[in-house]
Amino acid sequence: MTTMTNRTAMSNEPGLHALEAAEMNAENPESRIIRRTSSLCPVCLKKIPAVLSRDTASDHSDKDNYTGNRYIVFMIKTCPQHGTFKVPVWKDNIDLEGWISREEPLTEREDEFCNGDCRVCLGTGSVNLHGQETCCVILEVTKRCNLRCSYCFAHGGESESQPSYGELCAAIDDIAKKGGGPLIQFSGGEPTLRDDLPDLVRYAGKAGCQYTQINTNGIRLAQDEDYVRGLAEAGLDIVFLQYDGTDDEIYRKLRGRALAQIKLQAIENCGKYRIGVTLVPTIVRGINDHAMGQIIREAVRRFPAVKSVHFQPVTYLGRHPERHPKDGHYTLDELMADLCSQTGIPESALLPSRCDHAMCEFHSTFLVNSKRQLVPMTDRAHDVRRARTPASRNRQYVAEHWRRDRSDTQDEEKTEAENSTAAEAASVKAADPGIPLVVTEKEEMGFDDFVRRMRTQTLKISAMAFQDAMNVDLERLYRCSLHVYEDGELLPFCGKYMTPWK
Repeated sequence: MTTMTNRTAMSNEPGLHALEAAEMNAENPESRIIRRTSSLCPVCLKKIPAVLSRDTASDHSDKDNYTGNRYIVFMIKTCPQHGTFKVPVWKDNIDLEGWISREEPLTEREDEFCNGDCRVCLGTGSVNLHGQETCCVILEVTKRCNLRCSYCFAHGGESESQPSYGELCAAIDDIAKKGGGPLIQFSGGEPTLRDDLPDLVRYAGKAGCQYTQINTNGIRLAQDEDYVRGLAEAGLDIVFLQYDGTDDEIYRKLRGRALAQIKLQAIENCGKYRIGVTLVPTIVRGINDHAMGQIIREAVRRFPAVKSVHFQPVTYLGRHPERHPKDGHYTLDELMADLCSQTGIPESALLPSRCDHAMCEFHSTFLVNSKRQLVPMTDRAHDVRRARTPASRNRQYVAEHWRRDRSDTQDEEKTEAENSTAAEAASVKAADPGIPLVVTEKEEMGFDDFVRRMRTQTLKISAMAFQDAMNVDLERLYRCSLHVYEDGELLPFCGKYMTPWK
């Protein structure tokens, strides 16, 4: 439960009450402080000290909200003006200390430098002073939208304004230079409401952006095949498709209308022109947290048109319902546990990010076998990574798994031909919950076949947990590689969209 306590007598030292409370809890031998960090007051957004404290769930008055969890990791912080805040950040489905064991805390200098106000510290228009460079840059090309989603970090549809084509070309040039030729994502609003979006994609490629992506609800992609063809001819690499489930009731609750068939048509149209599709479900507890297994099965069924699934547990940035969940945020480890339970994916197949902070993301890679079942190709027990992955290298890794190569289809067509006798039946069975989705047995193949299949027959499953004003950890914000372009600056995503808690 997210709690707030206003105090009549506040210490002159910001955050002292949070630290005292955590130290008192630490007297319980089963409770302890995992890490000291810095956060923001969710009301005034000023920097304050914070601790991550691992406590027994039974010690708290809100214990009924954490049935099945013996321990909860809370962020505890105190603002001298607005009181003490306590919010769960990890439900202990996976041991947090092990998960972040390779994350070094911020040094004193880094902590002093990072105050959460990215617009001030990035006044030079560069993120090089931060703990990570740029992997992907989001460029908002319009505020217009043809949906009114209940959750929207960008307040889509609340304005009809949009930059001119010339202004956006200038922004693209700036992004290519400052971001080191990054992956650029055209977003909004709904970017496909611009008729000149293919021209912007083409311009970005010529300007030096290595890969191009659009973030879309898919409505126009489903209804206008010529538009999809134009995007493909312009060189679009990836469609980041809003995809919350296979049930129209989910879309009615989250997006305001039935969209399930529209999403499938958008996937089919992108598949015709070999644009890689990443399904992007926003997961909200009680609405579609039960549907992750169905989403993965549909992705496998639509493979290789669908190359990846990228879950995003809901966060409270921008526009969202006024009432916040009584049982706290749907945490990254909670999502991982539910995903594994619904699919049979072994938890060990999920790896923490080494580009962004480990609490922000997991990723995994699966080989799709001839029966359209997933064979895990990642294993945390054998993860030998130690150093942080440079953003440029991570960008290439993402592109290899999310895009489809339209210049040379021979390898993919050969693999599809090899699987053709079972492909149609397997495609149907992939949606059958009675058929095992994940198997550990690996097919026998030569080295060359293995390399080819790893290039053409893999599905990537990942998630990114954004931060809002209640649970923001500046250690995580400092290491963000996902940036948003605004007024000549590249702002860390959660810093750009941070919204005061109401």
